[in-house]
Parts: sequence; structure tokens; C-alpha cells
Amino acid sequence: MNILIVTGTALPEVPQEIIDRIIEAAGPDSTISIADSDGEALEYAADAEVVLGFVTPQLFAAAPKLRWVHAIASGVNRYLYPEFRDGAVQLSSEKGQVGPQLADHAFALLLALTRRVAAAVRLGPEAWDQRRALRMEQTELTGKVMGIVGYGGTGRAVAERATGFGMRSIAVDRDALEGDDHVDAVWAMDRFGELLEASDVVAVCCPLTPETHSLFGREEFARMPSGSMIVNVTRGEIIDADALIEALDSGRLAGAGLDVAPIEPLPADHPLWQRDDVVMTPHAAGASQLRASRNIDRFCRNLWRLRTGEPLEGVIDKQAGY
Repeated sequence: MNILIVTGTALPEVPQEIIDRIIEAAGPDSTISIADSDGEALEYAADAEVVLGFVTPQLFAAAPKLRWVHAIASGVNRYLYPEFRDGAVQLSSEKGQVGPQLADHAFALLLALTRRVAAAVRLGPEAWDQRRALRMEQTELTGKVMGIVGYGGTGRAVAERATGFGMRSIAVDRDALEGDDHVDAVWAMDRFGELLEASDVVAVCCPLTPETHSLFGREEFARMPSGSMIVNVTRGEIIDADALIEALDSGRLAGAGLDVAPIEPLPADHPLWQRDDVVMTPHAAGASQLRASRNIDRFCRNLWRLRTGEPLEGVIDKQAGY
């Protein structure tokens, strides 16, 4: 089996320990090539059967033996150019493995807003002079309703944590799903508006697809209760930034916690940076000290599955986009 590893942001280098694990899973007759650039990857394309990392359209066109690609990151939008999307090559990712980290981060952003942590940090020593005002603005989550958009691994992890904070949760998903102990109901997307109207906090947990692009616009924010909040830890393009700013300006929204932005990196002069009612982090919600190791574990399990003809884990529906 010929395996090509294309390094990138999520896997900047390939230690010998990882190479040894891959060889053990793929078999002793396997060949591993490592490319640190798109140009170098093209040199190995002709023989590549498996790729760990991003496959450019040029690499895909030059790899006639390619059978399977494993994405290093959870988002796969850039893989879905027509030639790859419509072809027979399988695509897998860390799908389903980063939900707990994303949920933790969602609550970190939410608590930074509701407990006025971000505001206090911005004030620095002056926070002591503003202590009374900060205390008056703090709110608690107990008894609030968490509306979850997308009830996959991330949505379920958010609901579990919401239960711990004494919140109730409702959710919508592309399909109506069976609920669990942490959610009152999981509705189909045709009840999205009802969820918005009933939620004190909305957590965006769905992937970016043509259907979810700009899912939140002026009409959607207008349906949310006055003083509600939104948290987004998946993809920035799901929220119309101009509509978000208008909703914050009007007081319809009391705050927004964003790990993602419509343009990344978000320009320094973008108005979202200037707001006290917005907390932003640099697309880091899925990170942890264990993330890369978990992803390599899945890749190695899938190498074994490919050898034995078993279904792969974390397979992406390329037509659906996740």
C-alpha cells in the first residue's frame, strides 16, 4: 500500500512514532512518502493509494490509484470540489471525535459573556472600579433554554453540558432524531424558527453546507427573544455577520461568542473586534493536547479496515458535505 502524507497546519511534522504506527497498521510492505508542499506531493501522486492530508485538485488529477483520503481536520469543505466530490474515492475525517472539545469551548465563550469575564479582562485593573456595574450585568444559566442547531456529536455534547448548568435543551437537525436524557426534543429543520423563538441561547453546532450557509440572517435573529445570545463553534459562514451586528446593535441579541468568522483571519478593522458584547477566539475550539493522536488512531484503524475490506470509520457523505 502506497501512503502519502501531506503535512499542514494540523499536522506540521510527522514524528517517527507516527510513521511506525502507520506501518504497523498498513503492513510491512507499505510505502510512506511525506510531502511538505503541494508541489512535493505531486511528485508522489502517481503511486499514491491513500492520502493523509489535503488533496488539491491538481494532486487528485495526478493520482489515478487513489482509493481513500483521510482529512487531518474535521472540516472538509475544501475537499468537495466537483471532481473529488463526484468521484469514487472515499473521504474520512475526525468526524464525531471533536464534539467534547467544541462543546467545552462553546461554554467557555458563553460563560465569558454571561459572567462578564471577557469584559473584566478587557478593563484590566480598572475592573475594580467597575465592579458594581459588572456584577449587575452578570447572569446565570440555570433555567435557561439552550437551542442547539445540529444534533450530531457536538450538539449532543453541548446538551450534556447544558444539563450540568441547569439548562433545558431543544434541538433541530436535518432529520428529526431520537432524543436522549439531555434534550427535551429534536425537531426537523422545518421547526427551526420555533427553536429560535424558544431559546435563550442558541449554539451553532451544524456543519457548513449549501443549506446552512447564511442560515442566520436578519429574519432569523428577529425571531430570537430580546436579550438572547448566540455561540458559534463550527463555521463562520453559517452566520451573516452584518445581520449579527444589527441584532447586537438593536439589543435583540445581548451577546455573541464566536470561534469562527466569515473571513479568517478576521481583519483587524472588522467591527466585530470593536464590540464589548462579542467574544472571539481564533478558530481553536476543536483543539486539545489529544486531538492529533486521536485522529492518527482513527487513520490507523482505517488502514487496517481498508486492508481487511471492512467499512471505514468517520466516512464523509461527499454529496451532503459532512
